[in-house]
Amino acid sequence: MSKSSREVLSFQGGIHPSGDGKQLSSGNPIQIAPLLDRYRVMISQNVGKPPKPVVKPGDTVKKYQLLAEADGFVSANLHSPTSGKIIGIVDVPGPMGTLVPAIEIEADGLDEAAETWPPIAWRDADPADLLKRVGDAGLVGMGGAAFPTRVKFSPPPEKKIDTLILNGAECEPYLTADHRLMLEHPEKVLEGAAISGRMLGVSNIYIGVEVNKEDAIQALGRRASEYGVKIATLKVQYPQGSEKQLIMAITGRAVPAGGLPMDAGCVVQNVGTAAAVTDAVVSGIPLVERVTTVTGEVVKNPGNWMLKIGTPVIKAIEFAGGVTAEPGKLILGGPMMGFAQKSFDVPVSKNTSGILLLPVSEALTYGSVGCIRCGRCLEACPMNLMPCLLGNAVEGEKFDIAAQNHVMDCIECGSCAYVCPAHRPLVQHMRRAKAEIRKRKK
Repeated sequence: MSKSSREVLSFQGGIHPSGDGKQLSSGNPIQIAPLLDRYRVMISQNVGKPPKPVVKPGDTVKKYQLLAEADGFVSANLHSPTSGKIIGIVDVPGPMGTLVPAIEIEADGLDEAAETWPPIAWRDADPADLLKRVGDAGLVGMGGAAFPTRVKFSPPPEKKIDTLILNGAECEPYLTADHRLMLEHPEKVLEGAAISGRMLGVSNIYIGVEVNKEDAIQALGRRASEYGVKIATLKVQYPQGSEKQLIMAITGRAVPAGGLPMDAGCVVQNVGTAAAVTDAVVSGIPLVERVTTVTGEVVKNPGNWMLKIGTPVIKAIEFAGGVTAEPGKLILGGPMMGFAQKSFDVPVSKNTSGILLLPVSEALTYGSVGCIRCGRCLEACPMNLMPCLLGNAVEGEKFDIAAQNHVMDCIECGSCAYVCPAHRPLVQHMRRAKAEIRKRKK
């Protein structure tokens, strides 16, 4: 289908941040990071229960060897990113601002791999065997959520899934890792989509890509039909990559209030995770590295890097040539939904999509004022909520009112705060309300 004749899909609400910064890195191919002499692999890299370490200080390990074993259904295996010696379990700065345990590995410089699993002929394989391989490989959602992939691909029997959607929108400003992955390795993404469809027992498979990634759309489109995959062209509109917005844009279905994508008959997964599915099933290797965008106006050579988990953020910035000026803020992820960091020693994890350094001029601090009732947040909210009402309720500690007005359906995209002329900390208000409501339910 030609570019001019394609239907461009979208959803109601959302924003389009001006100057999205993608031009800094979108034209730069994926680079393989050089081997470091030390890695600190955070033990907890998944939603749910952390895995249990199976190595101890003094052990020698090889690349791909199991470091920690999933502890329960909602947990994920953890594997070594290289070969070397286990120094011990140490505390490192975590992405949420607290110290977290990590397995420290002194690399031997050989990067020697352990024996990998045999490839699976997935087209004729039992879906249960594919699910087991995905679980063994420690796959999680690589778009940010880090939900164990094996769990996401195991919906309850009463939830009838008929559609799989891969998120290739990458709507966050500055981030281009998924763009480069789709452009440089389209077959791996497409095959991962088809394998995932077999695990779920569905043939209705879409990859949603925004129109500002025309080269990736073309690259995927050349072989999509061979894998039974359709390419859905999406409007450039943040937060286009959110699960509920993708489902609405592509299928026209609304996820019910308080519900999950499976309640609309869909499963949504990131394109990076799909590529990791191919690695696990076809190549027999676990998830030990990922493509991450290292970028920002103060980064000397912004680009996209294949980084091993456990790589300190400061080293990733050095790979990109260091900085050209004093950075004002370090963010893991994108500027809309990422988290600001207080340390450059945070290790890269399975869901580190971006490392963003903002200049001092853009890292502003300002005070908010009361709501001026302009209504801009109502137009911007992709979930059709009333952020102004919810913000006022939280400030008055009326969490029952916030709950009644569906604050739990907030996806924390930041669209409301972005358009607010009063600079109200609406996302922080929503997070506080959700935490209070969950606490009261216990």
